[in-house]
Amino acid sequence: MSFNKDSLRIDADDVANQLMKQLVVQVRRTLHKQGVVIGVSGGIDSTVCAALCAKALGPDRVLGVMMPETDSASESETLARLLAKKLGFKVIKEVITDGLIGLQCYEKRDEAIKSVFPEFDSSYKSKITIPSNILEKSVVNFFNLTIQKDGEEPKVKRMPPAAYLQIVAASNLKQRLRMTTLYYHAERKNYAVIGTGNKDEHMQGFFVKYGDGGADLKPIAHLFKTQVFQLAKALEIPEEILERTPTTDTYSSEQTQEEFFFGLDFYRMDMLWYAMENNVPVAEVAKVLDLTEEQVKRGCQNIQRKIIGTEYLRMPPLEIE
Repeated sequence: MSFNKDSLRIDADDVANQLMKQLVVQVRRTLHKQGVVIGVSGGIDSTVCAALCAKALGPDRVLGVMMPETDSASESETLARLLAKKLGFKVIKEVITDGLIGLQCYEKRDEAIKSVFPEFDSSYKSKITIPSNILEKSVVNFFNLTIQKDGEEPKVKRMPPAAYLQIVAASNLKQRLRMTTLYYHAERKNYAVIGTGNKDEHMQGFFVKYGDGGADLKPIAHLFKTQVFQLAKALEIPEEILERTPTTDTYSSEQTQEEFFFGLDFYRMDMLWYAMENNVPVAEVAKVLDLTEEQVKRGCQNIQRKIIGTEYLRMPPLEIE
């Protein structure tokens, strides 16, 4: 096979049409549901899923749910409403802050942050990042915590495992409460819940089990992020959404998916993954992507490690035989 810079190119119009046909069959015939509920955040993945559903089932059978909380970017609601207006589906707003306070999400998170930075208080914003590009280091087995006040230089420290695990566990309450909210609306309307994860997220474990990983149907879980962007253009998604940098929208300080989890831009990561799946020689991959062979090997090893290490997230509950 020929491996080149356009190897991830798809016939976006044809793929969109095929996905829409499958959505109709799966929602109505397989799941026996009247429509779909989808969490809309103004991100590219939820946008593409909402557009596919609205075009396939009709906008009157799509309910978009915005679920902001204390740390959410205001831009998310603006873009979600823009999309709903363009596509004609109904969107409602469910603020989940009080629920998270009740679950002690912020309290438990801040307790862990203070174990690293005792001076931390509500005047600071925070985020978690990986320390390096995955092409330059084979294994990243620790995370950095960054806190910052407006107008001041950020403070960065390596986190001990206990602090990292507690911050993530507390933050994951956000995704789990959002999925609970979606299923409430789905059950009251006899609708299906749409999962919005792409292949990068689904297979590398960038989701919360029984949180944003919980859904009845996942239309784009087989597509690379770069291919989702191609779909978005074919579906004539607003430029404001296309140009938005993908973020986690979980931590109070702005944080990209690359710096929190993937450690590499989507194009090179997806190309490395595609090459790995299709047994493209390392030397050929290095030439096309302008990387060293060692960088190609590191990138592929990182992807494989995450797929294997997060397999438990994709498994159904185990049963004793």
